[in-house]
Amino acid sequence: MNKQTTTNPGENRIPLRSIGLFLAITFGLAWGIIALFVFLPDLMTNLVGPLSGNHPLFFLAVYAPAIAALVIIFRYAGIVGVRRYLKRLTLSECPAPWTVFLLVGLPVIFFGGSALNGNLFNDPLPITSSRALVTALLLAAIKGPVEELGWRGFALPLLQRRLAPVWSALILGAIWGFWHLPAFMLSGLQQSAWSFAPFFAGTIAISLIATSLFNATRGSILIAAVFHFQLMNPIWPDAQPYDTYLLLGVAAVVLFHDRKTMFGRQGVITEIIPGDKGAQERRAEEEAEKPRTIDHPVRSI
Repeated sequence: MNKQTTTNPGENRIPLRSIGLFLAITFGLAWGIIALFVFLPDLMTNLVGPLSGNHPLFFLAVYAPAIAALVIIFRYAGIVGVRRYLKRLTLSECPAPWTVFLLVGLPVIFFGGSALNGNLFNDPLPITSSRALVTALLLAAIKGPVEELGWRGFALPLLQRRLAPVWSALILGAIWGFWHLPAFMLSGLQQSAWSFAPFFAGTIAISLIATSLFNATRGSILIAAVFHFQLMNPIWPDAQPYDTYLLLGVAAVVLFHDRKTMFGRQGVITEIIPGDKGAQERRAEEEAEKPRTIDHPVRSI
């Protein structure tokens, strides 16, 4: 009896070419919103008010990578695939060294950078009340970390199918940094007070660290989101540009320590939807499921 399978060939597999659609949606949505305020400031301000970091349209722009990922996954795998993909948000197992880095190392970077900057004891506390603290933490949690549904959860595994993690991280970091560029052109946004070059270098360093972290946690979007949250935690003091310098140093250490994975294939996450074993593995399984016939030579008597 032939073994029957009800698995849709497209259920688990997101094709590599979908990276183009992901970038088109991610850039089109985010840059389109910012462009409206850059080129039609009076019209947009009169219609929806000035754009700020807490404006609903700004949240929509920030969510563009996540929206792109979910749209593409739904296209190829339907709602079942989306649900399986979102299970990556429940992966909470994190190696002890990474846990220490997330909970202790990152605060040390920001407080240390602030000390090097000379403003550790000069700047007032950014949070003046418990209510303001809760609000700031909530906004930080539901803003940037959501991006990781797209950047690390979707784009990184796709790139790692063809490239070593180090090259995937560098490419994704450059794309990620460039994606933020329009925000530096609008006065109502926080990025307008920053210099783009150090920020861009920081995204490269963060991408290298996040790639190693993502692979070490078996593709956990939750841990990647926690890392992203810690980078924008409103409790930490202003440490620019020394936080970038320190993150570049950490990235170099991570790259050296995790060189077997970063420059090779050991422990690399290439699946987007949990259970996707890749084209080669699937073809091997399909071949194994085919009925085998043995041709016996005809004997003449």
